[in-house]
Amino acid sequence: MRKIRNLTADLVSQSLVVTYSDDQSQTLPLYSAEAFQAISRLWVKAGWAAKYSYNFTWMGRPVIQLPEDLVRIQEVIVKVEPQVIIETGVAHGGSSVFYASLLEVLGRGRVISVDIEIRAHNRKAIEAHPLKKRITLIEGSSVAPETLQEVKKLLFPGEKVMVVLDSNHTKKHVREELELYGPLVSSGSYIVASDGIMEDLDDVPGGKANWTQDNPMAAAHEFLAEHPEFELDPEPTRLGVTYWLDAYLRRK
Repeated sequence: MRKIRNLTADLVSQSLVVTYSDDQSQTLPLYSAEAFQAISRLWVKAGWAAKYSYNFTWMGRPVIQLPEDLVRIQEVIVKVEPQVIIETGVAHGGSSVFYASLLEVLGRGRVISVDIEIRAHNRKAIEAHPLKKRITLIEGSSVAPETLQEVKKLLFPGEKVMVVLDSNHTKKHVREELELYGPLVSSGSYIVASDGIMEDLDDVPGGKANWTQDNPMAAAHEFLAEHPEFELDPEPTRLGVTYWLDAYLRRK
């Protein structure tokens, strides 16, 4: 991703000057789609530093996602109509409940939620939730063989499976998850490697310099290069307000 160093907006001339890290600049019409993309990148970075995504809950549980990303993955779930959604990374359970609520509306399906540690208060809240009937919690490392086997035991032949990776976001870990869970994804369905935005957060307070290479998007690109049975679907992240850059990998 070409990094932006500076943005200068002029509301009188209705222009946006974008200067990149290589000192090249371009002037865009302020109210164009291209200008919106550039401004969105800055908004996302500032929002990440301000913990904007921590402000939301879904049906009573903290969800820690951008609302835009939730709406977009909802679009994908409605299109695919998976019978099983496997997610790695549980935290407070907001995403588990979110996916379960969509499946409840669709009238079928269940969520398998995996985390290396499910804290007691979070487990208690999830297990007391009205949608718990559609959620199975598995505690263990998502890349441990015994965890993967436990997940596989919960799948039935012919079920349409979708996977969302949202646990440890290092390139190594996500790459391993892609290899392990990719084969479980049904034809026409997706494995989603969330939070590729890390590539663009190296210069944000709280970010790390090595995130430019060590991030889920880098793992996704590497996986795609070695797995022609998957393709990148850019449509779900067609606008710039997203943490999930190049996240949606569709099985052909």
